[in-house]
Amino acid sequence: MVGYYPDVCPFCGAARENFITAEECSARYRVESTPVNQKVTRLNSVPALGLEHAAFRVKTAGKIVWIDCPSSFDSNLEAPDIITFTHHHFLGASNLYQDHFSSWIRIHKLDAAEDLCRGFYFDETFEHDHMLKGIEAFHINGHTRGFTFYFYGDVLFVCDYVFLRKDGMVFNPYGPGSVTREGGHHLFKLLTDRNVQTVCGFNYVVDYRDWIKAFEILLGQG
Repeated sequence: MVGYYPDVCPFCGAARENFITAEECSARYRVESTPVNQKVTRLNSVPALGLEHAAFRVKTAGKIVWIDCPSSFDSNLEAPDIITFTHHHFLGASNLYQDHFSSWIRIHKLDAAEDLCRGFYFDETFEHDHMLKGIEAFHINGHTRGFTFYFYGDVLFVCDYVFLRKDGMVFNPYGPGSVTREGGHHLFKLLTDRNVQTVCGFNYVVDYRDWIKAFEILLGQG
């Protein structure tokens, strides 16, 4: 996707001889759209590509905004006007969508400076909490320095800040634990008195009532 092969995958450790080209990827994989509600859609590569993750399409204010980006490129998708990120681990094929659709790419300034972003171009970097076409963005640090989560209507987009498992919930261990937990408490405060119905994570979409029970238990373990 970015014009070079790393020696090993920074996520799973696969050697460079196991990598395929972006063209081969697009020939083997497609992006499947699954509705979350009338305005939010989940996007996933099919079949699952590597450590597969979800991105989410939001139709708002006459624009199409993606929160994070699918890992494979599919030119049949409706063109995104904006692709905004929770953090730099979920860049996916954003540079290919940027080139093909002239999408506007944005990420937190601290994550844009990470070495993993080498080969990607960002049209905009941000630093503070803000509103984007009706989508609320909050920077909480933790898992990555620039980690940002989003609210749209009654949906929370939390990506992989926490992992939801059959035996409960855990914070993402890849990052400073104390800062990640502090960010979790900040998120919890922002959830107070807010009408949330659905939580969209990196590999799940769940009812908020179930998610918040697990999150409260997690916060109580500190």
